[in-house]
Amino acid sequence: MAAAALLRGTAPGRGGPAWRWRLRAAPGRRLAHTSGLHGGDAAGGQAWACFPLGERALLRVRGPDSAPFLLGLLTNELPLPGPADGAGPPPARAGYAHFLNVQGRTLYDVILYGLLERTDQAPAFLLECDRAALGALQRHLALHRVRRKVTVEPRPELRVWAVLPGSPEEACGAAPLQEPAGSVAILARDPRTSRMGWRLLAEGQGPALVPGGRLGELQDYHRHRYQQGVPEGVHDLPPGVALPLESNLAFMNGVSFTKGCYVGQELTARTHHMGVIRKRLFPVQFSGPLPASGIAPGTSVLTESGQAAGKYRAGQGDVGLALLQLEKIRGPLHIRTAESDRVALTASVPDWWPTAPK
Repeated sequence: MAAAALLRGTAPGRGGPAWRWRLRAAPGRRLAHTSGLHGGDAAGGQAWACFPLGERALLRVRGPDSAPFLLGLLTNELPLPGPADGAGPPPARAGYAHFLNVQGRTLYDVILYGLLERTDQAPAFLLECDRAALGALQRHLALHRVRRKVTVEPRPELRVWAVLPGSPEEACGAAPLQEPAGSVAILARDPRTSRMGWRLLAEGQGPALVPGGRLGELQDYHRHRYQQGVPEGVHDLPPGVALPLESNLAFMNGVSFTKGCYVGQELTARTHHMGVIRKRLFPVQFSGPLPASGIAPGTSVLTESGQAAGKYRAGQGDVGLALLQLEKIRGPLHIRTAESDRVALTASVPDWWPTAPK
């Protein structure tokens, strides 16, 4: 798949199929989805790996002005709850978005969960963010909250879990997960790509909520994420440095090009409409011995002839992400370590990225 065949983004508006997924949060009820996705039956013995994401934290934003307040700050539409079906509280939905600075660079990446805490209340939202950026995000929201009827508060009692099927090839499928009686949890398809499975927000232990669930090693989650080319958090998306479209925000259903104004919109909209994106964040894999200290962020990626092709961003072990020039990803690439050793790397194009029609 040639890099030149990549689309500049998804269709205008809310983007891909992530917006069709619904989630439900109700004590003692089954967590279900209505996406029509194919997948294994939990009762049929499908295995699930549950990864505790301790580096992720949650903020709740609620109040009469919460929706317009967030719309003026986020790159995407809000995941507003769908209509209630009469069997319980109205379902919530999940979405992905970035907060930008006035120069149009990413400050914080968030997964949003929209829900109605009661049917007579305005929608409330949970914002999942990097724990290291929690305080900065709270200050950012407070700075823009002038005269808005909005309350922003942490939700430390809720833990964030990633839930992936035991076999990577089953990540696009799904099965309803049974919630034990008496617990409160929110289950949502990861809105960035179906390759990332589910997000589970719960007070208890994730594996206990999932039939066939087992506790997964966090390094396995990050390895899978890097192999899929999905950035997450301040290491992959350095605040004030990363550009949203170069970070594949449009591919991950994280930007609307038809919504109203938001902070940082001008550069993002102009880049999209010009259709010129010369660099992108690609998954990369190293071959050969690596230094014990790992690869430093910002290490130059070079072509065979020694020309600059981009910068290594972040990773784990022999996999990671690098911001690379599109025209140079096909040829042999390498980096130079602190010991002046040459380590080869290969960039790949994830199969879930959109491609240009023939």
